[in-house]
Amino acid sequence: MTARPILGAALDHDSLAAHRDWLLEAPRDLELQAFVDAEVLDGDWSGLATETKQLLDGHEGRLGIHGPFWGFTIASYEPEVRKIVTRRFHQALDVCEAIGGTHVVIHSPFTTWGYNHRGLYPNDTDRMLSAARETLNAVLGRADEMGVTFVLENIEDVEPADRAMLCEALDWQALELSVDTGHAHYAHVSTGAPPVDFFLRAAGSRLGHVHLQDADGFADRHWQIGHGTILWPSVFDAIAQTGANPRLILELRDKAGVIPSARHLQTLGLAE
Repeated sequence: MTARPILGAALDHDSLAAHRDWLLEAPRDLELQAFVDAEVLDGDWSGLATETKQLLDGHEGRLGIHGPFWGFTIASYEPEVRKIVTRRFHQALDVCEAIGGTHVVIHSPFTTWGYNHRGLYPNDTDRMLSAARETLNAVLGRADEMGVTFVLENIEDVEPADRAMLCEALDWQALELSVDTGHAHYAHVSTGAPPVDFFLRAAGSRLGHVHLQDADGFADRHWQIGHGTILWPSVFDAIAQTGANPRLILELRDKAGVIPSARHLQTLGLAE
C-alpha cells in the first residue's frame, strides 16, 4: 500500500456508474451530491438510495454526502429559518442512515461582509454562535449517536481560525473542519485571506475533509486539477503537516475531469 494519500471524489448520481471501477480499485472516499436539493429531500428518495447502494457494492472507502445549503445559513438570526435548517439537516441524517454515510458537508456562516465589519457591532459574534447552536444542537446530538460527522466547509471565510472557534463553542460534538481549496484560493486572491495552505494548517488535527478543486482566485471555478493557479505541492505538504487523515474529495464541475485530476496529482507524486 502506498504511503501517499488516496483520492476520492464528489459525484452526482449520473456519474457513479462511469467511475465505479476507479472507486473500487482502492479504498477511495466518496461524497454523494444527489441529496442536496430540497426537491429530493422532500420527495421519496428511497429508490435513489437503493440504487446508489447497489452501484457501490464492493466500495471500501468512506462514504458521505454533501448536505443541503441552498438559500440559508446555519446561523440565521430568524427563528423560523433556523427551524427549516434544522429540518434539512435531519433529512440529511435520514439519508446517511439509509446509505451508511458517515459525513455530511455543511457550509460556514462566516462572510466577507462580517469579516470587514468585525468589531463594529460587538454582539455579532455571540449572536451568531447562539444562532448556530440553536440550529445544530439537536442535529449534532443525533449525528454523534449515529457515528456521523458534520464537516464545516469554508465558503467566504477570510480568517482560517473562525470555523474552529465556532466548533469549539459547540464542543466539537460530531464536528470536524473541511477546507475547500478553490474557496480558500478565491478568498486569498479576491478578499485578502491567507493562501490555501494556511487554511489547511490552521485546521490541524481537526481536518476531516478537503474539497480539491482548481481555480484562478477570481471565482469558485471547480476546474480540473492543473487547470488553475493553486500550488498543489504546498497543499499536500500542509495536509501532511496536520497529521490528520481527511477525506480527499475531488469536487469538480465537470466529472470527466476527476480521473485526469487524480492522474495529474499522481504524476506529481502527491497522491494516488
